[in-house]
Amino acid sequence: MKEGFFLKNSVFSLIERRHSCRLYTGEPLDAQERTALHEFLGGQRRGPLGSEIRIHLLAQTQEDPYCLRGLGTYGFIKGATAFMAGAVRSSPYDLEDYGYVMEHAVLVATDLGLGTCWLGGTFTKSKFARRIDLAPDEAMPAIVAVGYEAPRDRKGLTKSHGPKGRNRLPMEKLFFWESFGKPLVGCPSPYAKILEAVRWAPSASNKQPWRVVVTEEGFHLYLQRTKGYGKDSLIFKLLGLADLQRVDMGIAMCHLELSAKELGFRGRWVREESRGPSIPGERAEYVISWKLEVP
Repeated sequence: MKEGFFLKNSVFSLIERRHSCRLYTGEPLDAQERTALHEFLGGQRRGPLGSEIRIHLLAQTQEDPYCLRGLGTYGFIKGATAFMAGAVRSSPYDLEDYGYVMEHAVLVATDLGLGTCWLGGTFTKSKFARRIDLAPDEAMPAIVAVGYEAPRDRKGLTKSHGPKGRNRLPMEKLFFWESFGKPLVGCPSPYAKILEAVRWAPSASNKQPWRVVVTEEGFHLYLQRTKGYGKDSLIFKLLGLADLQRVDMGIAMCHLELSAKELGFRGRWVREESRGPSIPGERAEYVISWKLEVP
């Protein structure tokens, strides 16, 4: 395990292995796996951009099989025996930090051989929120189901996912060299490997809202909003939904930084205010940059 990772396997193999698992065996997690997740989550107090975070593992055990009773059911999730539910204190980058830390936890769970599935919704006023004593200045934008994935069927796929769930936009639609309008085609390795890890990040409704401009200085991340998503959406306002595409940006940040560090790159997250006006469309906005540190 490399410094700061908490992962036994390569992050690239975990990103490839991770998928939205919707069908579980119903068996409680082993004590060893519960302990490993508790230890990791207990060490996550702040996101990479400074937001205060706490994530709790709510898990059935042989001794307490009714731990999850009263938390509600989700029609497309069957047999999950644990959930990761978190709280993030209000700050400028709270949702991005939440997505980053929770996705790191998802990769840890994948490393342990567990299945996971992101669930976005109105959790801030849910029974999950009451279970972890969510404070008035905290939000719970999403939770993650955890458990043992059900056996595979004859076609080699579980009922958890199908081919459509793995579709991704091509590299040239997501990544650019130096500026928008210059699709990044034939990107030299190892940058290509890092960007491919970002391309396979999960996102709400698989909309893949991240766009990355690559320069000699590093990676500059933009949010290309999907119409009908986010703070300006009437549906989101009426239902009290979190701005899930900002959470998606945090997930992409996690894949970028962990994969880059595994390849030996060093960097840090910074906000370059001069990049604000340089956007690829009316629904796009600059978010953050991962600047490479020269040895």
